[in-house]
Amino acid sequence: MNIPVPEFSMVLLIGASGSGKSTFAAKHFKPTEVLSSDWSRAAISDDANDQAVTKDAFELLHFIAAKRLSAMKLTVVDATNVQPESRKSLIELARAHDALPVAIVFDLPERVCQERNRARPDRDFGPHVVRQQTQQLRRSLRSLQREGLRYVWTLSSVEEVDAATVTRQRLWTDKRDVHGPFDIIGDIHGCYDELSQLLERLGYEIEARQDGGRTIVVTPPPGRQAVFLGDLVDRGPNTADVLRLVMGMVGSGKAICVPGNHEAKLSRKLKGKDVQLTHGLAQTIEQLERETPEFRDAVAKFIDGLISHFVLDAGKLVVAHGGMKSEYAGRASGRVREFALYGDTTGETDEFGLPVRLNWAAEYRGHATVVYGHTPVREAEWLNNTINIDTGCVFGGALTALRYPERELVSVPAAHTYYEPARPFLPQEEHAPRLTAQQTHDELLDLEDVLGKRIVATRLAGRVTIREENASAALEAMSRFAVDPRWLVYLPPTMSPSETSRLPGLLEHPAEAFGYYRGRGVARVVCEEKHMGSRAIVVACRDADASERRFGIRTESAGIVYTRTGRPFFNDAALQEALLDRVRRAADAGGIWDELKTDWVVLDCELMPWSLKARELIQQQYAPVGAAARTALAEELAALEARQEAPELAGLAEKRRAQLVDIEAFSAVYRRYTWDVQGVGDIRLAPFHLLASQNRVHSAEMHSWHLERLGRLAAADSEVIVATPSVEVDLADPESEARAVEWWSGLTERGGEGMVIKPMEFVARWKNGLVQPALKVRGREYLRLIYGPDYAQPLHLERLRERGLSTKRSLAMREFALGLEGLERFVHEEPLRRVHECVFAVLALESEPVDPRL
Repeated sequence: MNIPVPEFSMVLLIGASGSGKSTFAAKHFKPTEVLSSDWSRAAISDDANDQAVTKDAFELLHFIAAKRLSAMKLTVVDATNVQPESRKSLIELARAHDALPVAIVFDLPERVCQERNRARPDRDFGPHVVRQQTQQLRRSLRSLQREGLRYVWTLSSVEEVDAATVTRQRLWTDKRDVHGPFDIIGDIHGCYDELSQLLERLGYEIEARQDGGRTIVVTPPPGRQAVFLGDLVDRGPNTADVLRLVMGMVGSGKAICVPGNHEAKLSRKLKGKDVQLTHGLAQTIEQLERETPEFRDAVAKFIDGLISHFVLDAGKLVVAHGGMKSEYAGRASGRVREFALYGDTTGETDEFGLPVRLNWAAEYRGHATVVYGHTPVREAEWLNNTINIDTGCVFGGALTALRYPERELVSVPAAHTYYEPARPFLPQEEHAPRLTAQQTHDELLDLEDVLGKRIVATRLAGRVTIREENASAALEAMSRFAVDPRWLVYLPPTMSPSETSRLPGLLEHPAEAFGYYRGRGVARVVCEEKHMGSRAIVVACRDADASERRFGIRTESAGIVYTRTGRPFFNDAALQEALLDRVRRAADAGGIWDELKTDWVVLDCELMPWSLKARELIQQQYAPVGAAARTALAEELAALEARQEAPELAGLAEKRRAQLVDIEAFSAVYRRYTWDVQGVGDIRLAPFHLLASQNRVHSAEMHSWHLERLGRLAAADSEVIVATPSVEVDLADPESEARAVEWWSGLTERGGEGMVIKPMEFVARWKNGLVQPALKVRGREYLRLIYGPDYAQPLHLERLRERGLSTKRSLAMREFALGLEGLERFVHEEPLRRVHECVFAVLALESEPVDPRL
């Protein structure tokens, strides 16, 4: 006997002790697939025959079985299973995981089992045990399928057990070996003319023949296959030809079809069931009555053979009429079939008499793309890697197909409104901004998407791991302080300094940065002045409609300014609105909107003065340190100078003079970056990256491209927007480097912070990895704020030269990759939870233990 076992199922081995279940399991199944009661007892008590732990052993067995079934793994239960109550709990477990419960029964003579047990010293129980088990098995044989076991195979002799073979069978829903490409077509509802037009637009050839009966022959483009999402029938004018075309394509292997709820109802009617002729079924019956009985029989057989849904293309694509939860895909049960036909419903009806449906797609988290129909929508739209392509052709909308894997939508408009919908689905106000699914469904952060250890896949740096403790730290900041998450599409990376310089009196110098890039194959770099301000991300929209349309937020500011940790930059909404208005007007005057064909941009900037955001830090840390040190040092120096007759104090006095000079220099540094802000005219915004605009992340552009366009903003509003001065350097030319060093020296001697050195390419690679996207080289005086007033004293400088940069550089690289990954996901309209995964990861990495002075 050959026993075909579904690849995903729970297999119950049923038989008395000694019937050969364990031997059979070892022969035909993987060791990991078999869960035995004996093993479970041994796992708990070190004794496979310890009946005292049987209850705990079966709890363990059920627990492991549940985990395997959750992972869609074949699970074989090797226990006697002769009692209905023991089978019941396992059958319920299989049903809870939408797995097929099947049984292999070992109905061997009692004497065979007794003889085998006598030969096994660990089976010292009396003969009454096997006798009782055999009797219980015989009483159960006729009722096994009524208990819910889908398939039952019975082996009645030792010879049958020895000769039996087991083959794995794929579930009917499993078409993972079918890779397409596909043309997936939404609900047709008898609209044959529109179906013909759509197929022809997709490159299919259609020929109607009259050879003893009407047939429709369809020839697809080479290699392509059509997929029909059900609801072929009802409401429309020509259901018969739609069925004729689809049945012919499916029968010839040119198409795949899943059933819709309208096919399910028609099937019941064709089988003679009492069905109400509503929702267009009356039209279908009338049209089919004009066909031959043979055609109606073929229709009934065709519909009866349709499978609820299919998993295609190595598990990357799922097609179903009403949708499919990720945990249901590929499984087989009445619950899964109901979901595939009707989607997620509450059992209630709305004011139009239609089922109240839950938006399962808004919660979808699966990796497979789910394409479905059932509920007519104005336009097909992606949401969480799902797309509803029922655009209501029969209601006057359009018939839509999704080309897969191209993800291209192709539609033909309906020629007529064939049937008035019970619930309006076409737009009532054409002037209203069209919101994407990304904006209408993802306005909240989901705790499950950010908690615990996370591994985020990025295009630039592969998999980035976020530790659980870091995620917890980020959660508080994101949930309590962040801006509206719909704005939060990017957080900037940290930046590493250059390697430590050995030049006298200097900790950082451009030569080390140039050497780093030269050693990694970078030919040209750009040196940009490092403005002493606060990092700010500016999201600027052309108008309020653009803000609502792209971000789902309607505000007078039509944008946002937030910090590098996602917090609002301004407490004063009017000041933010005034700044965004200046940016918007400058973009208009500079031709940015028109050139990029966009109505929104994301800019990476420095916002000055530093005191605008750091006033509290200056007032509570830097200023008190400077004032206290000046007072104390001046008094001590005066006392020392009054004791000139004590030569042993001369050295100490000289030291205090040097310290006083250092503290004055320290105070002078932060004063340069501090001024009062009375209005927007006192603000300076220095953008240096034009990060993203409509449908594009600008990471493929050279830094010179960014600076040129942002320079246009500054030219249009030189009062508020500051162009970032820069110098390009040829790393093969020592003179070019020398000019850049001279420029840096001039900047820092005038009190500037320093400069940022970047490869000319926004994303630069070397061997198998990324090159640092930027290195900062800070000036001698500015570093007093970072390391303290007297850091440049030889003793301190030598100690600081031992600083390590590897952790900081690793952090900068990971955050850079995550930031661009999030932007890419945003512009491609992936779910905001996927964007926030990257944004949250950047914030989480900020809590890694790294020297904050680097």
